[in-house]
Amino acid sequence: MHTDLQHYLDDLVAAARDVLGADLVGAYAAGSVGLGAYQAGRSDVDVALVSAGPLTDATKRTLVARLRHETLPCPARGLELVAYRRVVAASGTPEPGFEVELNTGPGMPFRCTLDPADRPAADGRFWYGLDRSILHQSGLSLLGPPARQVFADLAPADLGRLLVDALTWWLALPTPPDDQPAPGTEDAVLGACRSLVRHRDGVWLAKVAAGQRLIATDHQAEVIRQAVAARHGGPPPTGAQARAFQQRVRDEIAAA
Repeated sequence: MHTDLQHYLDDLVAAARDVLGADLVGAYAAGSVGLGAYQAGRSDVDVALVSAGPLTDATKRTLVARLRHETLPCPARGLELVAYRRVVAASGTPEPGFEVELNTGPGMPFRCTLDPADRPAADGRFWYGLDRSILHQSGLSLLGPPARQVFADLAPADLGRLLVDALTWWLALPTPPDDQPAPGTEDAVLGACRSLVRHRDGVWLAKVAAGQRLIATDHQAEVIRQAVAARHGGPPPTGAQARAFQQRVRDEIAAA
């Protein structure tokens, strides 16, 4: 792990312990850090905190104040942090179920949500169940028991529904002209690859690793190959290529 990232995570855990005290059950790195694919300058830092019980609004606001970028500078594009009660982490529910959500950093819009009911439906409510599924498989314990002992996986039907919801959400976003490469289309393609590998093989992989797994067998291998190359400076796929691939993946998962 990058030294600056390790120091940041150490400081984040220390600040969370200061705020939550004995109520802090554990802290876990998810996303690219948990999957061993963190890319400095590109990746976010995804962290889940687990508390023994519910947090008061005052505690939530104190936690946000201590962890936001202006107080604890994030060395990545940003921090995406979610805190859960232990009973929610262990439930396998597809619902958001969080205590507090914080997005903060030099390269992302600030977001602070203290109640799942306040999360706009248009921003997607599928993220949390999918993230907890990834944590169950690959969460990196920064404090507390192993992630597999704390986070339950989703039931197959719930997982499939959330994957379809995620792909539907991505397809509804504004897209570049059909015939032009555009930054971001590579992430759309590789994110769909990750969903497809989880659906077919039952394993979460980092986006590029998922794309590389599919290149050998997928009839749309060229768009996947182009998306992988774009991570290293090559031209990304066009909007039409990305949407067609996402739609095909969505249709396969929805039909299962």
